[in-house]
Amino acid sequence: MPALSTITQTLETERSVMLYFGTPSCSVCHALRPKLFRAVEECFPKMLIQSIDTSSEPEAAAAFQVFGIPTVLIFFEGKEYLRKSRYMSVDAIIQTLTRPYALLYS
Repeated sequence: MPALSTITQTLETERSVMLYFGTPSCSVCHALRPKLFRAVEECFPKMLIQSIDTSSEPEAAAAFQVFGIPTVLIFFEGKEYLRKSRYMSVDAIIQTLTRPYALLYS
């Protein structure tokens, strides 16, 4: 699990990042995580994905104001572009990210 300092450094150096906040005991996380990770890896191969376990990294969750799990944060050029929590559509996330990702890497 990445520490807060590692996450912050990643956001400063990587052009596109997905932060996925969850816990091992979250049933929604178990269903969503593999589908979302697979879709992001296929559609956005240059996006870095980091998974944060909020039960072992509560300071990271607090720093990013994550109050529910799962929560997905997408950053482009170090700025938060998208935030989704709890129940979300993988297809809707992919649709939302397609254009800005293409512009960033064109």
